[in-house]
Parts: sequence; structure tokens; C-alpha cells
Amino acid sequence: MKILIVDDEEGVRISLKKVLERDGYEVLLADRGAEGIEIVRKFPEDIETVISDFKMPGMDGLETLTEIGRINPDIIRIILTGYATLDRAIETVNLGIDGFLTKPFDNKEIRAKIREFVIKKRLKQFVPDQVLQEMQRTGKQLAPRKQIVSVLFTDIRGFAEMSSKMSAQEIADILNKYYFLPLDRIVFEYNGTLDKHIGDSIMAIFGAPLSYKDDAFRAISCAVKMRETMTEINKILSRENSRIPIGIGIATGEVMVGMFGSPIKKEYTVLGTPVNLASRLERIAAEDQILICKDTFRIISDAFKTQEINNVSLKGIEGGKSIFEVIGTV
Repeated sequence: MKILIVDDEEGVRISLKKVLERDGYEVLLADRGAEGIEIVRKFPEDIETVISDFKMPGMDGLETLTEIGRINPDIIRIILTGYATLDRAIETVNLGIDGFLTKPFDNKEIRAKIREFVIKKRLKQFVPDQVLQEMQRTGKQLAPRKQIVSVLFTDIRGFAEMSSKMSAQEIADILNKYYFLPLDRIVFEYNGTLDKHIGDSIMAIFGAPLSYKDDAFRAISCAVKMRETMTEINKILSRENSRIPIGIGIATGEVMVGMFGSPIKKEYTVLGTPVNLASRLERIAAEDQILICKDTFRIISDAFKTQEINNVSLKGIEGGKSIFEVIGTV
């Protein structure tokens, strides 16, 4: 991965280059803002991070990073400043800059800070603050790896029929306010990773990027809280002759987890059989049903009331399967 240093002081450029090459970066250098912008135009998808000095002749650091953000808003942009301009640098964070570093800098500190900014930029939309803080504390990276996780899918029953009776704006308003917002918050409440929205589906991961001993338990607890929340929301919506019925599926097993995609678009997600199984379980779940696979059941059987459903045929999953419905907590 490439990182660009923009600074009019040669000593600072060389010092930062030596420090960051130890972390495996390919470091590019520019001595003024205009040159840095041209380098980004040359490598718009390959440069992960740009560090720019705040005070430079001609175009200053804020102007430089603002223009770079227009070229590729996904690039992590960091202001480098002396203590004399620290207050002004802090203000730039409110203008969309991802962070700031101060001169003179400590080598270990600057490497840790850059890692912190990278993690925040990549994961702030997917994981709760407490998980981000733990990743920063432990220095966990996002490289692809195999991991045991629990995958949760939730979806609206009869969404096509519901949407056919409403305008596009009405559908957007009801989904955003009464479905995505409350359920996304519940995923974060239980330290889950919000993977993505797929149409009217929500996909969440428990066990990545950080894994705990209670990943499956938190996934089921999250599902139960989702069901309870939607019951209360539907009481409100029923006054307007509307409802959002949901079904939930959860599967546990080994997946490949990491950043996947192309230079145009990447996302942090999981790949593997448990993802497909959780999706199949969600599709066959009736309204207010939480269906889980046998591997999930083995982990949480003492904590929740369940009911076995035998010989279920799951499209795309070989053979008949025994699955379980979560009735409630013990």
C-alpha cells in the first residue's frame, strides 16, 4: 500500500519515510501541495493515506488535503503540524480531515497514530466505538484470515407487497426510521459488526474483527432484542395501518474474514458456508421467528429456550438439516 508525505522540509520527509517503511508502506514524497495532488491523480486508487504539513509555501495543507479528498474521498487525510498551529489543526478535523499529527514526533507514536486513523476510517460505519477502541489498543489488523463467527440476517416479510402500496419516499422514511436505525443500534449495542444492508435485509457479524467467547450468545441476544423492539414499533405503526414483520436467521462456523473487493470498492465482510446458511435460515423464517443452525444451538442451548425443527430442506445446502427456533431466554 502507498502512503504520500507532503512537506516542504526535506528532513521531515526523509524521517517519516524511514519510519513508515518499517510498517510495509511504499512511501511517496512531495515537497509542495500541487505536486502531492498530481501524485494522487496518478495513483488515485493505490494511495491509502496522505500526510500533509499544515504550513507550506503556496497551497497549505488544508487546501491540499481538501483537493485530494475531491479526487478520492476514501483516502485517509492527515494534517502534520507544529505546536504553534495545533489549535487550527484540530479545527480541520471538523472539516472532514481524518486526524492530525504534531511535530516534533516520536517514531512509535506516529506509527500507532496512523494505524489508529486507518482503522477508524475503514470501520467507523461498521463497528461500535468500543470495538474500535479495543482494536486500537491491541493493534489488530484487517488482513484476511479464517475465523469462527456467528452471522445474523434479518429481513422484512412481504416487503414487495408492502412497498407496492407506498410511494418511494414513504418506503424510505419508514425503513430508515423504524427498521434500519433501531436495528443497527441494537447490533452495536451487542458489539456486533454491521456488515451491510442488502435491500431490506441487514447482515451482522459477531466474532470479527474481534472475537470473544460469547459471540454466539451475543448474536442470539441481539436477535431477541430486535424481535422485541419490532413488536413495540409495530404497535406504533399499526395506528397508521402499517407494519414491519421480520424474520431472523443465525449460523455459526468458520469463515474467511477481511477486506474484499476491487480498487474501486472494498468492504470488510465474511465469506463462507455460515453466511449462506444464515441467509437460508432467514428466508424460511416466519414472522417473528428466529432460526439458528445446529452449531449455534450447541453453543447457546443452556441460555435460551429453543425448539427443534427436523429435516429442513435448505436451498443450496446439501442434505436435510435439523435447525432450531429460539423461543426466548431461559
